[in-house]
Amino acid sequence: MALPANATPRRRAPGTRIFPAVHAPEISYARSGDVHLAYQVVGDQPRDLLLAAGWLSHLETFWEEPGLVHIADRIASFSRFIWFDKRGIGMSDRTGGGAQPLEARIDDVRAVLDAAGSERATFVAIHEAGPMAMLYAATHPERIDSLVLYGTWPKGTCSDDYPWAPPVTYHERVAEAIKQRWGTGMSLRAMSPSRADDEQLREWYAKHERLGASPGTALEAAAVSAQTDVRDVLESISVPTLIVHRVGDRVADIGGARFMAERIPNATLVELEGSDHWIGTNSDQVLDVIQEFVTGAKPHHQPNRILTTILFTDLVRSTERVVQLGDAGWSSVLDRHDQVVAREVDRYRGVRVKHTGDGVLATFDGPARAIGCATAIRDAIQELGVEARAGLHTGEVELRGSDIAGIAVHTAARVMARAQPNEVLVSRTVTDLVAGSTIRFAARGEHELKGVPGRWQLYAVAD
Repeated sequence: MALPANATPRRRAPGTRIFPAVHAPEISYARSGDVHLAYQVVGDQPRDLLLAAGWLSHLETFWEEPGLVHIADRIASFSRFIWFDKRGIGMSDRTGGGAQPLEARIDDVRAVLDAAGSERATFVAIHEAGPMAMLYAATHPERIDSLVLYGTWPKGTCSDDYPWAPPVTYHERVAEAIKQRWGTGMSLRAMSPSRADDEQLREWYAKHERLGASPGTALEAAAVSAQTDVRDVLESISVPTLIVHRVGDRVADIGGARFMAERIPNATLVELEGSDHWIGTNSDQVLDVIQEFVTGAKPHHQPNRILTTILFTDLVRSTERVVQLGDAGWSSVLDRHDQVVAREVDRYRGVRVKHTGDGVLATFDGPARAIGCATAIRDAIQELGVEARAGLHTGEVELRGSDIAGIAVHTAARVMARAQPNEVLVSRTVTDLVAGSTIRFAARGEHELKGVPGRWQLYAVAD
């Protein structure tokens, strides 16, 4: 879900979640030689699943992204879920940076499993972690129940006998991009093209880059990944292996997945539609396959699409007020704003999804209640010496853990962007659904909403 174009950054941790399905566990540390490795354990299911996230991770920022929280929630529903930051990355010791041989990383996996009290686990490896996981599975099959490879490869650079990896020139361009733009969310467009314009995700991804690795560490890790070649290991993997890959993946060519499937004995390859490499996008598509492979049973899902009324609110001219009040004064206003929003959303039986800039995203099972909540918030906020605006639209949304997504969410955000200070603006869909009520509206004409097809009739709630 993208923030409105004029949203003001909020002075709190980005990606704050309301009512998370899984609470972030404490971070523990495993010892591998002289290196401390940060890891977490989620859930208490009888089977263990270890996930290696590749060369960029950070265990705390993971919990600020709803898509990754959903992954932890899903995996913890059928496994005791263990994930970790590899050495040189995230919250683990930065000693040695990203240039670590596979042998050292294998020692780290063993240390994490031992510290977590896991004798055997399903090993899920993503992206650059794949070659290390394949080598670990081949050399330590006694610790691995099964191996799952998602969006990964056996060789980092193309050659005459392996044309599916990128050429040296590609790696050179990546290195230059890291030098120039690391920490800006630079890798999101390649990792998740379907969400490349999601401003909120880009903000989180930029923070994830900055905290996950320094530019120098990222350069070292990318260089090592480009040199890796574990093709000779594939035929020695004896544990049950699942390979999951999206056919349009722009980071890892599907040809590499097919190459591995042909050479790993009794491997199962599942090709999924889509071009996103990042597992945080459309994760259920991947997790369904993994869960069935691990448990032997197809997952049963609750419906993940519902019809709801979406409310966006936003404080107007908040930057000016920050200058007038100072950081401490503005922080006090935001705290009182949050209390007002929480009170009114609860009173009108809504669900607070998350904060967005200096406002909130909430959903309601009835448009009249949503309108009542929006006007109540607007009126109460004026007593704080600030002005708010609100936008509403009713449509079908996709449930993504504690978050929501879909064109209806974008539509509601764009409706709010058209609202004037102290105005509650709604789409024609909302007015049609409250026909016969006592709520009155004033027509605001037809509008084009950025990124939303067609022209939309908008109406202001009349006082």
